[in-house]
Amino acid sequence: MGKRRKTREVALQFLYQLDLNGEDDPTPEEVEFWARHPVDGDTRVFGDALVRGTKANQAKIDQVISQFAEHWDLERMAVVDRNILRLAVYELLWTADVPPKVAINEAIEIAKKFGTKESSRFINGVLDRIHKELRPIS
Repeated sequence: MGKRRKTREVALQFLYQLDLNGEDDPTPEEVEFWARHPVDGDTRVFGDALVRGTKANQAKIDQVISQFAEHWDLERMAVVDRNILRLAVYELLWTADVPPKVAINEAIEIAKKFGTKESSRFINGVLDRIHKELRPIS
């Protein structure tokens, strides 16, 4: 497994924790989280950027997911699936250094590991629609 995939998995775990705790700001929990998930400096910088970027843009990200996940209420999605989608949508729309196909593939692979049997297909379908219909946000 690549270093960036591992970082995305750790970022997903942090987003999951924040979601369950109802936290919008990762700052109060980051010291404890990173102490429990020790990683090297570059990995932490990338992971922290993913978490902070996702949380900072979460309202817009959630609107996008709701728009493209037809017949799915965001609050009724599995917490893991919701946060994989949030992380991937952040990478698709706000990061220029990650090719869209990489962001989508990484989300699918993470869904296979952490989600249900249907998660990867669901996430692939939503992200594919978002990628085809939206342009990156500058």
